[in-house]
Amino acid sequence: MQVLAHFRTITHHRHLVCAYCFRLGLYRQGLLHDLSKYSPFEFWRGAKYYQGYRSPNDAERKANGVSLAWLHHKGRNRHHFEYWIDYCIGEDGKVYMGGCRMPLRYVAEMFCDRIAACRTYLKENYTDSAPYDYYIRSKTHILIHPETSDRIEEMLLVLKEQGEEAAFAHVRNLLKNEGKTAR
Repeated sequence: MQVLAHFRTITHHRHLVCAYCFRLGLYRQGLLHDLSKYSPFEFWRGAKYYQGYRSPNDAERKANGVSLAWLHHKGRNRHHFEYWIDYCIGEDGKVYMGGCRMPLRYVAEMFCDRIAACRTYLKENYTDSAPYDYYIRSKTHILIHPETSDRIEEMLLVLKEQGEEAAFAHVRNLLKNEGKTAR
């Protein structure tokens, strides 16, 4: 079991997200980000399946067919689009399973989370295009609300094309103007 290595990895990731959230004025979200990873339920599974180059949830899922740590985590952390999956009612009145629209502040935290995850696992191989490229590879097979998908993709595309300073300025501007336009 890789207890210390896992602790260092999740703490490094959490500190990055906290700093990024602070840059956006999301102080409370930054401070509370991923605290469930330190709960015994998630922590010990993470230490058991720790690999260092990707989420231990992937290894737990491969070994057991399901990641209990992930199911616990995504149900407690609103910055994951999976938290927002629910039964939806289509225009035709039929019920289906789908993604609900995420509030912008959680999309912004997801943006911070994706940058921090790529920096944590890619280390010196990180580039500003990595979070965007990762999202695009997964986009076709996830249940995410189209507006939420468009928002996170836009944020990550600004990061890829214009760099970190421009991307954070863009997200700050979105947050600032959120209440000024009709939805």
